[in-house]
Amino acid sequence: MPDYASAIGGIQTLSRFLVRALREILPEARICVISKNDTSYPELNADWTTTFTPLGWWPPKLRTVSLSVELFRRAAFERPDLIITTHPNFSPVAYWLEKAFGIPYVAIGNGIDVWEIRSSQTRAALRNADQLLAISEYTRKRMASVLDLDASDIALFPCTVDPEEFVPKAKPRFLRKRYGLREEQPVILTITRLASAERYKGYDQILSALPAVRERFHDVQYILGGRGPDHARIEALIKDLGVGENVILAGYVPAHELCEHYNLCDIFAMPSKGEGFGIVFLEAIACGKPVIAGNKDGSVDAVLNGEIGALVDPDDVAQIAETLIAILARKVGSRKAKGENAEACNSELSTSYFRLSPSSPRLPDIMFDPEGLRARVIDAYGYERFVERLRDVLKPFVDEKAESLKC
Repeated sequence: MPDYASAIGGIQTLSRFLVRALREILPEARICVISKNDTSYPELNADWTTTFTPLGWWPPKLRTVSLSVELFRRAAFERPDLIITTHPNFSPVAYWLEKAFGIPYVAIGNGIDVWEIRSSQTRAALRNADQLLAISEYTRKRMASVLDLDASDIALFPCTVDPEEFVPKAKPRFLRKRYGLREEQPVILTITRLASAERYKGYDQILSALPAVRERFHDVQYILGGRGPDHARIEALIKDLGVGENVILAGYVPAHELCEHYNLCDIFAMPSKGEGFGIVFLEAIACGKPVIAGNKDGSVDAVLNGEIGALVDPDDVAQIAETLIAILARKVGSRKAKGENAEACNSELSTSYFRLSPSSPRLPDIMFDPEGLRARVIDAYGYERFVERLRDVLKPFVDEKAESLKC
């Protein structure tokens, strides 16, 4: 894998869940994790049968070579029963290991890493994998197209969320104090890396939609969490749009504060158009929060084709603004309805205070039912479901191993 502990991202999160689930499914197996970019070992329990080999201490230009050498050394001396790679760039090494030692391998496609593969070696290695996995239907179709395969040749293996880590709570007082927010102040949240390569996440479009949102909710705050080289350009855009009073650039959000940030917001919005899946949507929904996602990428899978989230055209700023306003209207209506008839108040807000245009996405009622929303996402993508899917992936290899031991 590229990283296990040294980075936070979709592939890294999936990799950590993968190791955790492997240990549960195969408690007596020896699991060897080889990480290209980590520089240290994670904290290990005494009873772990998992070993870690971090190669990040090599200079960046030599890490791929060191990874290949390490894999060949391990394969030659230890003869593993299965290799799993969480990035397609590692699949050529796995391909040659199967050729040399007969070791089967599984390759996982996460998103843009398999949408456009220029290397003929990587394409060939993926085509010859014993099992190909894709984290979303969108990724599966793109992956099948670039590899000239039928989509049915690639199994779906969606991302997951830990329901014990992400839970609904009251808006955290320490974050309200940090950002200078009142308890009832409407908050929109996006958390991503701020880099030119990440602009597909849609934060520019949300900033551009803010003037329209501010007309309805004058005190709305957009918290954009993350750091990166795009920071200066974003500051300039905020100034040009005149929304400085409504934007908080929160900087890096550590993992231990993610749940609190989700609970601080009224909407998690990331209208992306290049997302392989979008684990952040699962995390926000597990906290009972309405989400806005793009309708042109793997985000569609994360919100179950619009069943548990609003899908918008990521290039349509007006539609994004409209959807933000409509969701905030319902949310504010719920808060104002304390001690009153909430259903009547919500109905009034959704029909007379603000009306979505016919071209805008529908807002399923479950988006405004935190407990129902949480239950739905856990049922579809909770950790237990992830373990079940991985067990299905492993079954042919485990059965084959069992048969060989009998012989």
